[in-house]
Amino acid sequence: MSMRLRLAMQEVLRDPQVAPRKLQSTWARLWLPLAGLSPAGRMAARLATWFAPPYKARRWFADVHPRGFVSPRAAICHRGLRLGLHVFIGDDVTIIQMDGGGPVEIGDKASVWGDALLETGERGGITIGPESRINLGVHLISYVAPIRIGRDVGIGEGSALFSYNHGIAPGRPYMEQPLQSKGPIVIDDHAWVGLGSIVLDGVRIGKGAIVGAGSVVTRDVPDGAIAVGVPARVVGMRGEPSWTAAAPPSWSRTDA
Repeated sequence: MSMRLRLAMQEVLRDPQVAPRKLQSTWARLWLPLAGLSPAGRMAARLATWFAPPYKARRWFADVHPRGFVSPRAAICHRGLRLGLHVFIGDDVTIIQMDGGGPVEIGDKASVWGDALLETGERGGITIGPESRINLGVHLISYVAPIRIGRDVGIGEGSALFSYNHGIAPGRPYMEQPLQSKGPIVIDDHAWVGLGSIVLDGVRIGKGAIVGAGSVVTRDVPDGAIAVGVPARVVGMRGEPSWTAAAPPSWSRTDA
């Protein structure tokens, strides 16, 4: 038994009220330095999650060691995956590389939450900047052109970014059409994409811009702009009096 665990048990005996929290923390810290993407590392990550509460209560796992934390329930099938320091990848995240797919690069202290899908294929690639947050159920699908997400960007739950499309020539099933793209998707630093939004190929969302929940973004959004709707259109700028008091109630902030 390690000295750390022995001391924790002694403290629990002195004050039983601290038992759950103290033992959870101590147990996790024993295994987290050994966690990683190797088979042994995945097993260590699984052991670290024993007794631990779910979801965002595990974010601190990534701070314990510079390797960060990849949930043992995440499905990683990508030779080009590059992780920065203290990255968090949650339960049931899928990161997959299809034929011709480029790298997935995730910057320092970024978080990818449960059920997200990151997929690259045929000249695609995904970059997620430091401290950005890819929330529950987000799909980042990159073919033909890359997806580039800057620093401190929030992508709300259930949003989808597609950097390509199928051709629509008549007389041919869409699955037989060649893939095409208007260009990369670029989301600049400190932008916020509200939950359930769709961002299509060739779009740039500017620095500090906000996209309202449920929007479909088909054209560029300028720096600091607020865009909503289907298709999304600019309805204001951050800092204007009408937007500084509070966001509309329907805009649930989901990227904390």
